[in-house]
Amino acid sequence: MSEDREAQEDELLALASIYDEEEFHRAESAQGGEMQFCLELPPDFKVVTNGEKKTEYNVCFLPPLVLNFELPADYPSTSPPIFTLSSKWMTRAQMSSLCRRLDELWEESQGCVILFTWIQFLKEEPLDFLGIHSPLEVIRSGSKAGGERRRADPAAAALSQCGSHSDKAEEKNGEVKKEKSEQQLSSSSQLDPRAVTLMDPRADLLPQLLDFDEAQRQRVFDSKVFCCGICFVEKLGASCLCFKECQHVYCNACMSEYFQIQIRDGNVQCLNCPEPKCTSLATPLQVKQLVDEELFARYDRLLLQSSLDLMADVVYCPRQSCGTAVMVEPDTTMGICSACQYAFCTLCKLGYHGLSHCKLPAEELRNLRDEYLSATTEGQKFMEQRFGKRVIQKAVEESFSRDWLNENCKCCPRCGTNIQKVDGCNKMTCTSCKQYFCWLCLGVLSKVNPYGHFNNPNSPCYNQLFQGVDLDEENAFWSDEDD
Repeated sequence: MSEDREAQEDELLALASIYDEEEFHRAESAQGGEMQFCLELPPDFKVVTNGEKKTEYNVCFLPPLVLNFELPADYPSTSPPIFTLSSKWMTRAQMSSLCRRLDELWEESQGCVILFTWIQFLKEEPLDFLGIHSPLEVIRSGSKAGGERRRADPAAAALSQCGSHSDKAEEKNGEVKKEKSEQQLSSSSQLDPRAVTLMDPRADLLPQLLDFDEAQRQRVFDSKVFCCGICFVEKLGASCLCFKECQHVYCNACMSEYFQIQIRDGNVQCLNCPEPKCTSLATPLQVKQLVDEELFARYDRLLLQSSLDLMADVVYCPRQSCGTAVMVEPDTTMGICSACQYAFCTLCKLGYHGLSHCKLPAEELRNLRDEYLSATTEGQKFMEQRFGKRVIQKAVEESFSRDWLNENCKCCPRCGTNIQKVDGCNKMTCTSCKQYFCWLCLGVLSKVNPYGHFNNPNSPCYNQLFQGVDLDEENAFWSDEDD
C-alpha cells in the first residue's frame, strides 16, 4: 500500500509542476483532481450551422474536455482511477467512446501509472479517434432536427453526424471500417454513465462555442509581444489593440489619443486602422475600452445619427426644439414627428402642403445643388430617392438661374426687380416700376434731374455717368435731345 501511495503522490506532484492551475486542479479532500484539455484544432477549422442556408465560422479553439478523477487506495497496482468525462459540445455517445478507450489504455498498462497516458490521448487524439473533421456541424436551438434529437438523446443535441464528412471520404476510397465506426458512435442504450454533458439542451450551442473561441484567442493575443506601428515600442498584447479585419496591431496609448481626437472633431466614421490605405474600422467595444464615458457617449450619439442620415426612409423633424428622427412611409412626402406631432414635407421641411409645389429658399436650393453635383453616382441616386428627382432637377435649374441673375443683374432699389445692364450709361430705369436708379451704388435718382447724382461732388459716383460708354454715341444722344 505504501508503494501505491508513493506512486500517487509522485504522479500528482508531477502534474502540478507541468500544468498550470487552469489546466490541473488538485482535489483537497482526496487523492484526485480535475484536468481540462483544450483540443488542438487543425488550421482553418470551421463550424457550420445546420439548416437550408448553412453558415460557416472559423474557430481556433473549442471548449475543453474535463476529466475528473479520484485515485483508489490500490492504484496503480490493482485498480484504475475512478473518473468522469464531460464536455459542452460533444455528445454522450462520443464521450462514451472516449471512456471505453481510456479503459483499454488502462488494461494495456495495468499496474503502472496511467494519468499521463490518458492526458496525452485526450489532448492529441480525440478528433481523429472520433472521426471529427472540419466542418463541424452544430444543430441550432429550436431547429426541427435538434428537437427530434433531443427527444431521443438530450445530451446529443449539440452536434450532428460529426464523423459524416470523414466517413464519406473513406467510402470513396473503400477504406471504411464498420466495426470501428460502430464502437466509436454507440447508441443511446450503450451510453457510459461516466460520460457527462455540461450543456443545457435548451440553450443555443453556437454562441457558446464562438464566445469561448473569442476568449481563448484574446488570451493568446494578450500573452504575445507586438511592436506598435506608431510609437515603435514593443508591448504585450494585453496593452494593444488589434483591428479585427486586417489584424494590424497598435498600442492602446496611441490609439486612445487617436480616437479622442477623431471623436472630438466629429469624425466617428473615421476610426479606422492607421495603416496607410487600410479601411478596417474599430468596433464600438474597442472604442469604449479606450475613451472615457463622456467621449464614448458622444461617439455613440454621432454614430447613430450618421447611420440614420444614410437611411433614405429616415428624416429629422425640422423643428429646432425637436429634431426627432422620423420614419417615412414609401411613396409619400409627408412626415409626422412622433414626439411633437408636427406634420411636415420631407422635401422642403416646411409644413405639409399636400400636392402643392415645394418652396425652397434660394440658399437651400444652392446647397442642395452643390451637394448633388459634387456627389458620386451612387450619392446622386440616393439624393434622388430621398428628395425626389423632380426636386433635385428644380434645385439645379433654379439655383443656376439665381446664380446667373446674381452675377449679371442688380435689383431695383424700389421694387426688387432684376435689371440687367446691356449697354448705356449708369443711369438705369426699372422696367417694372420705371424708377430711376444708379447702377453703381443702387441709389434712387430724382425724376426731375436724374443726372445731378453724377454731377454732385459729394456723390460717390461723381463724374462716373459715362463710365464704360462710347462718348461719341452719348454726345449724339444728347444732341438729339437738344433738337
